[in-house]
Amino acid sequence: MRNKTVIGVVGMPGSGKSVVDDVAEKLGFSIVIMGDIIREKVVKRGLKPTSENIGKVMLQIRTEEGQAAVAKKCILKIKSAKSQGIIVDGIRSLVEVKLFRRTFPKFKLLSIHSSPKTRFHRIFNRRRSDDPSNWTIFSDRDFRELTIGIGSVIAMADHVIPNEESLRRFISRVRRFLKANINE
Repeated sequence: MRNKTVIGVVGMPGSGKSVVDDVAEKLGFSIVIMGDIIREKVVKRGLKPTSENIGKVMLQIRTEEGQAAVAKKCILKIKSAKSQGIIVDGIRSLVEVKLFRRTFPKFKLLSIHSSPKTRFHRIFNRRRSDDPSNWTIFSDRDFRELTIGIGSVIAMADHVIPNEESLRRFISRVRRFLKANINE
């Protein structure tokens, strides 16, 4: 377990984290998505998986169980993963980063960055059930993410990959980063 390479991925909604997941999976990484844990809780509580409900449940879990509650649940999934490389998608607080670094000595933090305008267009076009349908809802979601500390996590990243150019170029950068870090 301690020799697993765990790469935490942070980025604002729509920045390209799911593309990182796809590339990593093709390279043999296991993927643990922190938001899936929240979405599971939303469903268990009998709520619709809207942006508003997911946001409320995310804040409730962190208030009731502590800032590292979701990370603790992810650690159980990481420990049971068969592959040596694991991606943890959706880190949002420095408390989570600290816990992952303490638990996994080979932990790296990767930030994916895209401008708000670029992210809004991506989100608006993908149309997931929890995606905001207008700029105001998008901005409110960004603010909610920032209030729980995602900006600090982005600032502490070991590596940043911008995602403003072509998808092909972004995939190439991600692949290069992942290959370099799994072979350390």
